[in-house]
Amino acid sequence: MDQGNTAFVLISAALVLLMTPALAFFYGGLVKAKSVVSMMMLSFGSLALIGVLWVIYGYAIAFANEGSATFYGIDGVIGIDTAYIGLEGLLETPEGAAFPPLAFAAFQATFAIITVALISGSIADRAKFGAWLVFAGIWATVVYFPVASWVFNFTIVDGKIVDGGWIAYNLGAIDFAGGTAVHINAGAAALALALVLGKRIGFAKGVAKPHNVPLVLLGAGLLWFGWFGFNAGSELAADGIASLAFINTIAAPAAAVLGWLLIERIKEGKATSVGAASGAVAGLVAITPACANLTPMWAIVLGLVAGAICALAIELKFTFGFDDSLDVVGIHLVGGLIGTLFLGFFATDVGLLFSGSFDQLGKQAIAAFTVLIFSFVLSYIIGTIIEKTMGFRIKNEDELAGIDTIVHGEEGYALQDA
Repeated sequence: MDQGNTAFVLISAALVLLMTPALAFFYGGLVKAKSVVSMMMLSFGSLALIGVLWVIYGYAIAFANEGSATFYGIDGVIGIDTAYIGLEGLLETPEGAAFPPLAFAAFQATFAIITVALISGSIADRAKFGAWLVFAGIWATVVYFPVASWVFNFTIVDGKIVDGGWIAYNLGAIDFAGGTAVHINAGAAALALALVLGKRIGFAKGVAKPHNVPLVLLGAGLLWFGWFGFNAGSELAADGIASLAFINTIAAPAAAVLGWLLIERIKEGKATSVGAASGAVAGLVAITPACANLTPMWAIVLGLVAGAICALAIELKFTFGFDDSLDVVGIHLVGGLIGTLFLGFFATDVGLLFSGSFDQLGKQAIAAFTVLIFSFVLSYIIGTIIEKTMGFRIKNEDELAGIDTIVHGEEGYALQDA
């Protein structure tokens, strides 16, 4: 066992886990002061619930071993390996393994957690906490775990994928760290839930303003820090590819900040700190699938494009009338699509620019839009059933009174006279 790579994987897992509290800060600063506790609890609730489900059966679905006698399902599409229930089949480290299987399970657990938490930004200020947990548990089970298997469950021999889920193996699309499984997946689900829950009271352009900008910047900074584990850690080894992913995770979001701020300056006449934070996240989203398959210069180009387009895309909710509270669609869905499709043009060796073929672009498009449609349809169905049964949205009067005190009995800022 390589202790260096084991340490690398475990540290990367810790970095990615930090991204969920970081997301809570980022989202928490963007909402109203009387919604900050509720918003942050959606992330912490996701961490708790999905962390448990992953150990019980999530890994068994996402990384079902199709060659195992305990596998049940459709090869390459969906299944469960009962040997991995409760992670029982991972307790022993095989001879010659680079790192313990439990280290990999821990790393992938953090991906499942952050993906679910990302969705919550689209329903800020108006969702019941209990209903959110029900949605999160069902969505992770029927959407995320299978999609993770399509993208992350594969076997490499001599540098080539020889078996695995249909996106990584059968289709041959490139998604190094989760542009489809994480960002397009979460962004499509966010759009579906925004439609199910409807608009906030008084929804209009310019009405909702962040209540705590420093909290937003703190969250964005911690997200960027954790994202090095997300991207470089996906190599599962401290090597040259991890180093390429690492430098691209600096270059792309840095360029995206510039792209976003340029659009803000042209449109509004001012470059804002929230815009800088949002641009950084947009660049991080876009580089996620592409971080190991672009040169640093093309990563900068991707960042500039993603920052500019996502800055424009967040206006779509006003154009089409869906209330995506914290721009999950405009940043994660659109950014994920940009990063995934960009590979079809500029991926080293196989992109259109290098190969002269549209083949890789076609594969990228099929992967991206299959996940988008799959996630959106199932998310809309799950969300609608919850809304029609137990109720997903809080009452209008409770939204006006303040969701923190109504749902959690707490206030984010309990100011008292000295």
